[in-house]
Amino acid sequence: MKPKSQKATQPDINSIILDSIADGVFTVDDNWLIQSFNASAETITGVTKKEAIGQRCCDVFKASICETQCALRETIKTGKPVVGKMIYIVDIDGNRIPVSISTALLKDNKGNVIGGVETFRDLTLVENLRKEIDKKYSLGDIVSRNHKIQEIFNILPEIAASSATVLIDGESGTGKELIARAIHNLGNRVDEPFIAVNLAALPDTLLESELFGYKKGAFTDAHQDKPGRFALAGKGTLFLDEIGDISQSMQVRLLRVLQEKMYEPLGATESAKTEARIIAATNRDIDKLVENGTFRQDLYYRVNIVRITLPPLRERREDIPILAGHFISRFNHLQGKDIAGISDDTMSVLMSHDYPGNVRELENIIERAFVLCHSGVIETKHLPESLISRKQKAVNKISHTATLDEIEIYIIRDALDRNDWNFKKTADELGVHKSTLYRKVERFDIKRPVK
Repeated sequence: MKPKSQKATQPDINSIILDSIADGVFTVDDNWLIQSFNASAETITGVTKKEAIGQRCCDVFKASICETQCALRETIKTGKPVVGKMIYIVDIDGNRIPVSISTALLKDNKGNVIGGVETFRDLTLVENLRKEIDKKYSLGDIVSRNHKIQEIFNILPEIAASSATVLIDGESGTGKELIARAIHNLGNRVDEPFIAVNLAALPDTLLESELFGYKKGAFTDAHQDKPGRFALAGKGTLFLDEIGDISQSMQVRLLRVLQEKMYEPLGATESAKTEARIIAATNRDIDKLVENGTFRQDLYYRVNIVRITLPPLRERREDIPILAGHFISRFNHLQGKDIAGISDDTMSVLMSHDYPGNVRELENIIERAFVLCHSGVIETKHLPESLISRKQKAVNKISHTATLDEIEIYIIRDALDRNDWNFKKTADELGVHKSTLYRKVERFDIKRPVK
């Protein structure tokens, strides 16, 4: 009996090797028909090798990029491999599975392209772990890893359990209304209304009737009674946004409500009682408004019982990735898309931006990217041109021949300037101890510019 030739046993060896790999592996010919399908590919997709062989790969995987951005097609077209691209596939039961894919060319002995190979790794465990970690850093619709926001998370339940008036201050777009809603939802008023009103959006004459309501006949067009926001809030929460922008006369009206829990609708002959909890917010420096007499001191003491200050996004850059992921998940759900994430280059651009519009601006950037990106991951081409050019200008400031010391000096000086030479904030942003920053500034003889 003659021994089997090495050539005859080679296909079995290949199958054994492929089936021993934890990642899914399949190959296609030049007609996109699957020629091989390993055991891990069967496990991840739920499709058997027998069912897969001879089928078009898009009919087996139903991946989020099959129709428009097929990675394997791009590799065969350009000759360039794709490595670690995040996408979603749909298994045989219709479940969306996050995977990381890599592609390469298949060539014959003469170097001719005869097809392609794709490997894919199941990221379900990683995705579930990420979701568990995100839960730790979230409270309702608020997500943050920043230690200042985490401190706010810790005290919100205690604030919610009381009926004290709360003042939330922070720049526009930092999430003041989200904090107000969290306080409402965590307290015993959760089943009562949450009513929000922007005090800066209306002139005094309209704002008075909006807040306090009016009686029939109070003025020419008052054909029937209309309840104001205080009445609509009932025993719930009334959120007074931009309280720092109201006039002195309206401040007097609000002061009386806060002191006496009573107000008078326009045209009424009797006062009405309010049981609503007041949460106020402002993007102005309310302490300075009190100092210059623009904001009444007595009203200030009434609203400033519990104070919550929200830092701007530029001071909590560690939140940019988790916020971006949060917005991607939300827009995927709202728009029925399968955007898997953000490329490293894109995240670099997002991390370098200062966000004058804060969290709201980041949300708008991600929403814009969803308009342009149909599947796969968000790339730099999906971002506003202004962000890309600003990033490029920053990169261009550093010469390609610069030494490591010169690059470090630029990074430190740029961070110090951005933080108005506050060493604590700069050290936090750079991820070093303040004493380390002091030593480097002294070593490199970095001087604060004279204004």
